[in-house]
Amino acid sequence: MPTSTSNPARGSATNGRSQPRIGLLAGWGRYPVVLADTLRRQGYRTYCLGVAEHADRALARVCHDFRWIGLAKLGHAIRYFKRHGVTEATMVGKIHKVSLFQPWRWLRHLPDLRMLRACIPHFLTRRKDCRDDSLLRMVVHEFAADGIRFQPATDYAPQLLVPEGQLTRRGPSPWQDKDIRLGWSVAKQLGGLDIGQSVAVKDQAVLAVEAIEGTDQCIRRAGALCRAGGFTVVKVAKPQQDMRFDVPTVGLDTIRTLAESGGRVLAVEAGKTVLLDRDAVVDFANRYKLIVVAIENPVEQLP
Repeated sequence: MPTSTSNPARGSATNGRSQPRIGLLAGWGRYPVVLADTLRRQGYRTYCLGVAEHADRALARVCHDFRWIGLAKLGHAIRYFKRHGVTEATMVGKIHKVSLFQPWRWLRHLPDLRMLRACIPHFLTRRKDCRDDSLLRMVVHEFAADGIRFQPATDYAPQLLVPEGQLTRRGPSPWQDKDIRLGWSVAKQLGGLDIGQSVAVKDQAVLAVEAIEGTDQCIRRAGALCRAGGFTVVKVAKPQQDMRFDVPTVGLDTIRTLAESGGRVLAVEAGKTVLLDRDAVVDFANRYKLIVVAIENPVEQLP
């Protein structure tokens, strides 16, 4: 695998000095590619670090410069951005946190010295926890110490945030509305504890909740437990959501997983959920008679 790819066609040396620069820390999924393409069209010179075993190779085609980097190479990442004059950065894409709890994880993701020092309170002394927000804020703090500020990715692509309303031809029934309301309440409590952001519900019973495994696995587990199908999945932002990272994101993979697992309804939080490939998602959902809605607060809105 090549370590670096540069695209000279992204602008001459003269144009490059006038173009704004931005760093992109890219994890798994299509979201980083969509954002990188958006940044390119907005005139940014994007310097991208793709997390190994996570990021999409297509990033090399849409970024001015692309480099693979190990999950625990924090010092390398900071030096890369500084070397390219990057003072503003953003992060998108899922990091499969479950890999941090595999045997011999420190050998598989050999950390550099900067990461070792930063992780001591989380993994060795245990003075701090290993929740998603805690680890991501640690990373952001380390970059900020070197003059690199992370901004929310949605600041550059606000059109990806799904607005309130019914997206599909079909809407939820009164009984499904009740399941949405219950799922919302449970998911907000889970998010407040920084555990997960998705809940599957059927007939006012919670089938599955998301934890470290991610939304798709939560949906598949609900399907395995509810062979009759017809369940509802609710995905929300955390009450204390930091829009710089871990923003709830759904796309074709999510809706396909819902259909394959026997689910019927997907409800997401309007204004705080990224929806990728909206037209394709809605078309797929309509063809399979699924229901997709974006809501702000079902406790207040639903009868």
